[in-house]
Amino acid sequence: MVEFDFRAVDWPESSVDAASHFYATLLPQIRELLEGTGMWAQMAEELEGLEGIAVIFPPADHTHAAWRLAAIQELAREAAPLRVNGIAGNESEDLGEVIEYLASAPGVTGQILVVDAIAGKNA
Repeated sequence: MVEFDFRAVDWPESSVDAASHFYATLLPQIRELLEGTGMWAQMAEELEGLEGIAVIFPPADHTHAAWRLAAIQELAREAAPLRVNGIAGNESEDLGEVIEYLASAPGVTGQILVVDAIAGKNA
């Protein structure tokens, strides 16, 4: 499973601005992997057995949930049969466990899993 860890990205606080930033700047990197172009073209052989992609987002409030889910679901449709899932959170240990789970769950795609949410505050 390839992990795109976008937690260190300087995300705008506004969900509209964050979505715009993702679609304009970060999504092309993921699509290059899916298409085997750009920097990924050199790694095409290594990625041949790839089964899934995990897009890791930092925690954010509930206003970011809809655009993130829509982006991951659309990527999953585009990438099928490759699986694409999102993970939101900052806890490295928890992220590792979720990534292990996703690697062993061939039926899970197009989902966002939240690993350190406080109900009603982070998503």
